[in-house]
Amino acid sequence: MTTQTSIPVRFMTRPSFTKLLAALVEAGYQLIGPTVRDGVVVFDHIDGARDLPRGIEDEQGRGSYRLASTAAGDKFFGFTSGPDSAKRWLFPPREVIANVRRRDGHLDFEKEPQDPQRYAFVGLRACDLRAIAIQDRVFSAGAAVNQSYVGRREKAFFIGVNCATPSANCFCASVGSGPRCTAGYDLALTELDAGFVVEVGSATGRRFLTSVRTRPATADEMSEATSVTDKTEARMQKAVTTQGLPELLYRSRDSSRWAKIAEVCLACGNCTAVCPTCFCHDIVDGVDLSGASAQRSREWASCFSLDFSRAMGTHVRGSSAARYRQWATHKFASWFEQFGESGCVGCGRCITWCPAGIDITEQLALLAREDNQDNGEVKA
Repeated sequence: MTTQTSIPVRFMTRPSFTKLLAALVEAGYQLIGPTVRDGVVVFDHIDGARDLPRGIEDEQGRGSYRLASTAAGDKFFGFTSGPDSAKRWLFPPREVIANVRRRDGHLDFEKEPQDPQRYAFVGLRACDLRAIAIQDRVFSAGAAVNQSYVGRREKAFFIGVNCATPSANCFCASVGSGPRCTAGYDLALTELDAGFVVEVGSATGRRFLTSVRTRPATADEMSEATSVTDKTEARMQKAVTTQGLPELLYRSRDSSRWAKIAEVCLACGNCTAVCPTCFCHDIVDGVDLSGASAQRSREWASCFSLDFSRAMGTHVRGSSAARYRQWATHKFASWFEQFGESGCVGCGRCITWCPAGIDITEQLALLAREDNQDNGEVKA
């Protein structure tokens, strides 16, 4: 992705959008976009616009998700976030980083070659684009640069979509990451009945947009596009109060709230798997049965795993309560110290895909309420 450049906002019909995706494929990009599989909208390889979940919307709740048909049958992006994000492609769940082979009594160490594929991500929401920017801070800055992440990231093309409807679990507006795409995209689309209002975020995006037929967006179309996200923000049912949140979490280390959460939390790690910003991983070595070769891999890890905090023969966080507290405190407090911002983008995936239906926004609100009571303050 290249730097942003300012050009007039354009309007693109759906046939032109189909041709835009075809132009990306012709240029050597592998399209990664939303598609329906096993009753879920997932991000996966697609061949073009025909694979998008046209005429589909989703209904999400605490620990629940289902698809339904929508009256706006020709809309490509009538759904909200599914369980996948760009993380699965930019930072794969398992990635071989080195191979070792025994030859003639010697060990040959071979670094795994970088993935040559260029990915074009279609339909990323504002929260997902913000999550990519957060993972950039983790993998691209500082002394420990993840070169394979950087290689995939720098070759990627991002098409963002402004949200026309929130899920019941979205709270991106309260953490400042949506519902409108503001940065990190090559092209950003707002889907209207007649087509797309298109904003250009990079020279590469402008080049591909000029390869298909578009026209300047009218004032009415631009106004309607702004209204789409304004209405989405107004309809959000959940929020997180970020002011004073790190301090609240630090002084709540011994709160009984964590034990209450642990009564239902399964410590399954679903929330970390679907989170677009969680970056914890482990380095795993494996040897084949003959002893002739070995492989080193980088694999996703979860702070909800008991062995995640194993040190000196013991578990630092041996209870589910301690592990949930660690996850919440890191995400909403110590992340600020590490990266200067929150580790949460408000996508609500951790609520939807939690089998116990734990709602992080509700738990943070209860923590604040109990903290007020402990300090003798009047409950709002």
